[in-house]
Amino acid sequence: EGNEPGDSTKITYCELLHKVCQFANVLRSQGVKKGDRVSIYMPMILELVIAMLACARIGALHSVVFAGFSADSLCERILDCGCSLLIT
Repeated sequence: EGNEPGDSTKITYCELLHKVCQFANVLRSQGVKKGDRVSIYMPMILELVIAMLACARIGALHSVVFAGFSADSLCERILDCGCSLLIT
């Protein structure tokens, strides 16, 4: 379910697995490996869940910064965790 009361999406486990594996391959192609830190700056959408699960799948640590935070807050969190990639 999204931020709005009527905003929802349905997906099967098979479809979710396929999308997570696809995005995990994208992360690997960008040089992300086990133990790397990744920041995710997205609203509450399906792609946020896919990005989180893809990070977990390859062993990368992820930090979610929800889209309501300011650019300064995002910058501080990126620097604090020493992330190697930002997903928006």
